[in-house]
Amino acid sequence: MHPPRGFIEIFLQPGDWYFADELTRIRTILGSCVSIVMWHPRLHLGGMCHYMLPTRKHQQVHELDGRYADEAIALLIDSIKEAGTSPKEYTVRMFGGGDMFPHLEKHKISNVGQNNVIAGRKLLAAHGLKITDEHVEGAGHRNVSFDVWDGNVTMKQSMRMELGPPRVRSLSK
Repeated sequence: MHPPRGFIEIFLQPGDWYFADELTRIRTILGSCVSIVMWHPRLHLGGMCHYMLPTRKHQQVHELDGRYADEAIALLIDSIKEAGTSPKEYTVRMFGGGDMFPHLEKHKISNVGQNNVIAGRKLLAAHGLKITDEHVEGAGHRNVSFDVWDGNVTMKQSMRMELGPPRVRSLSK
């Protein structure tokens, strides 16, 4: 489907999140970070977050911060509720969590990307949300583009093939 006339394009930096209507495309570039994409198929509303870490080390929260998985997901869910909808009405997709340092020995450094994916899965499940598609882990970075008008997500990955493919799972469409 072609973009609607007058659509806007939003680019997310790490820690950003955005919730919008059908006149919006949301894009980002991911390394070890993860994006959650949520789309309402009937109302053509949706949002995306780009988080960097599973949670804050110090939990003195005065304001939610999209850099952390738990808080980024809470921000998206708050936007969904403000729109008068329920999170369970949305399709949920997850992207990213790439290993940006595949040449380093695993016992010397924690895999931030893998930890971000694990956190996202646990948090979404805790909210009763099921991931319908994911393209996670592997090595390298991903360019993700989400067209809110039709729910289409385009993802391109740049990685070294000798390191093995990412884990891809499509549960339903």
